[in-house]
Amino acid sequence: MAHTEETPPADTTKSRSDRLSVWRMGLAGGLVGILCCVGPTVLALLGLVSAGTAFAWSTDLYDNYAWWFRLGGLAVLVLLVWLALRRRDQCSIAGMRRWRWRLLGVLAIAVATYVALYAVTTWLGTFA
Repeated sequence: MAHTEETPPADTTKSRSDRLSVWRMGLAGGLVGILCCVGPTVLALLGLVSAGTAFAWSTDLYDNYAWWFRLGGLAVLVLLVWLALRRRDQCSIAGMRRWRWRLLGVLAIAVATYVALYAVTTWLGTFA
């Protein structure tokens, strides 16, 4: 009987620590960017404020501070990407090139989250 060494099967999928959490980073950035409208909407859906109050708050926040929220969402996105790349020792131009498609995916998910939540909150505002 011949002795054979057992080798573990090759893992064809990337390990969990090797992937960028594209969805979580994108959703977090998009949510912070539209928090001016989502915050009052969630308060109204939970019954903590009336729909009219939520509509007034979100309109005031969106009209006066929308760019601050958008910049905050972008800052959260940049911070999360920077932390993720730094954890992998890829925080360089070469690292950015290596992950460029995933980084574009993060940006696309953030923008899609923002647009979707904007559409939902605008639609809910018609009932106020």
